Amino acid sequence: MKVIAHRGASGYLPEHTLPAKALAHAMGADYLEQDVVATRDEELIVLHDIHLDRVTDVSEQYPGRAREDGRYYVIDFDLAELRKLRVHERVDAAGAAVYPGRYPLTGEPFAPHTFSEELSFVRGLNKSTGRDVGVYPEIKRPAFHKSEGVDITSLFLDVLSDQGYTQASDPIFVQCFDAAELKRIYDDFNCELKLVQLIGDNAWQESDTDYDALRSATGIEEVAAYVDGFGPWIRQVVEPDKDGRPVSTGLAERIQAVGCEVHPYTLRRDDLPPGFSRFDDAARFLREELKVEAVFTDFPDLIRA
Repeated sequence: MKVIAHRGASGYLPEHTLPAKALAHAMGADYLEQDVVATRDEELIVLHDIHLDRVTDVSEQYPGRAREDGRYYVIDFDLAELRKLRVHERVDAAGAAVYPGRYPLTGEPFAPHTFSEELSFVRGLNKSTGRDVGVYPEIKRPAFHKSEGVDITSLFLDVLSDQGYTQASDPIFVQCFDAAELKRIYDDFNCELKLVQLIGDNAWQESDTDYDALRSATGIEEVAAYVDGFGPWIRQVVEPDKDGRPVSTGLAERIQAVGCEVHPYTLRRDDLPPGFSRFDDAARFLREELKVEAVFTDFPDLIRA
């Protein structure tokens, strides 16, 4: 079972920072994840989502730059402006840490960085350690970026090509929640890289994809025509039965039946899925019962153990 460090070793350091990636690399992760977002001047940075306010000090650095919904958007800032921000552990709408037992919110010396910089950093880590750790980037909200006049997918694939990621045999999976965009990558860009369809909940509004329909046998089969794997939310592959014991939902089996890999997200020590009281038990269930090929986690060292 491959270990994918979800946004870096964010169980120990703030997510999407280069020190977190270095730590996850040292902890034995097989792949390091990057969430990729575009700036106003069409640079690509690595950040949790299209907003800045939950993971940076943007409201202090740039007061008055929020949109009408009160959120600060990456696309409204140039890279030079974003370089001045400081990245911190994720907070909720009230400013409280989402995971209060993790890295403290004060005094963070971490700064945003570009997608290209991170890929170069991973290549350097691989050279210095002798480990061939792959990357697992996600194109964030391509439809949103298009509505803002930016074709993030084209920029994204250009960066990957410049960094030497062009073939199916390269150590990379490209992931996205948007099924139409993955099909576009496959059809229009003739992309040979391994593609993964993320499966969300319709209530999250990650894209126009109907995830309820996608999880059906027909939906899985249709998408499997152009992807190599699926990344379902962990609660979509395992659920408690009437006695509270974890059982398969059948989704993992439907995916594997069409020859695709299953990479569920995210196994967290401090946010276990229903039916589990121990991290080890959840990891063992995914590996031995569902036989998933990979798992996203904030704690790569615990999965390795």
